Amino acid sequence: MTSKAASHQDNKFEVGVYECEIHLKFRLIEEKCILRDRDKLLELLIEAFTVGADDYLEPLQAQVEAQEISELEASPQMRRQLMRLRNSSDLA
Repeated sequence: MTSKAASHQDNKFEVGVYECEIHLKFRLIEEKCILRDRDKLLELLIEAFTVGADDYLEPLQAQVEAQEISELEASPQMRRQLMRLRNSSDLA
């Protein structure tokens, strides 16, 4: 085995399908009109939480769970993407 082949095997990454659940609880000072658009609200809340605590955000609780699931439980679109990722990593 050449050093190039060994190096290629070391750099190979593995991907899997994960089911994730996030529970966030925090207090936020925000415009009332934002609360009417649920998609925009979710985007705003996640962004605010990732930026961190400040005068407008008070984190109360954060719980994250992630577990790998069988690829067969993923949607056909996700399985196709998984195959693309694996095939592209074989070429690298």
